[in-house]
Amino acid sequence: MIDLLTSPEVWVALVSLTAMEIVLGIDNIVFISILTEKLPKNQQGKGRRLGLALALVMRLGLLGALSWVMRFTAPLFAVLGRSLSGRDLILLGGGLFLIAKSTHEIYEKVEVGPEENVPEPRVASFRWVLLQIVALDVVFSLDSVITAVGMAQHLAVMVSAMVGAVVVMLIFANAIGDFVSRHPSMKVLALSFLLLIGVMLVAEGMGVHVGKGYIYSAMAFSLVVEILNLRLRKAHMGRAAAR
Repeated sequence: MIDLLTSPEVWVALVSLTAMEIVLGIDNIVFISILTEKLPKNQQGKGRRLGLALALVMRLGLLGALSWVMRFTAPLFAVLGRSLSGRDLILLGGGLFLIAKSTHEIYEKVEVGPEENVPEPRVASFRWVLLQIVALDVVFSLDSVITAVGMAQHLAVMVSAMVGAVVVMLIFANAIGDFVSRHPSMKVLALSFLLLIGVMLVAEGMGVHVGKGYIYSAMAFSLVVEILNLRLRKAHMGRAAAR
């Protein structure tokens, strides 16, 4: 253990893996924020915290069963000449779920007319929202654990990186969720991000590798543009109010 604490390579791996886990966790935070928005206001923070805590428990559980997780990459059967593993099936299922969920939410936000868009009682139960979070946590956790195994050699480093990443996400989860909820354009942007992640998961499940850097870079650029638009609209509203 002392050797691990004094090894520069271990610290570099820890910092790199923690940063990677935070980046990979962005889609998890966005998904949790979109789902918990349907809960009563006093339950939204609890839903976000519990969702991230379950994600951490799931990641640590998968790390503890590492040999079992690695068996998920073994081919199970072939379809049209393409071998599918357990990991492929999980990625396909999670990707299709994200695509369907994101498309439905975007339709509700964009296509529903003003006369139809009347407030309705929140019908989403805490248990149902939590169930959806857990279902996607399985997909994100599997991806996270496989990434961790590829970047670090020591279990202690993987566990520390995952705990550190989830702590950071817990600190910023409410701020991100509230920001997305306050701005409808940000909500559509977040849903578009989830839609892209869903397409990427389906592609990965079909054996087509898509570099996540392309998706995250495109979404980061879109986020910067939208933040500038928000500042511009706020400035225009301020000048109009001053007249």
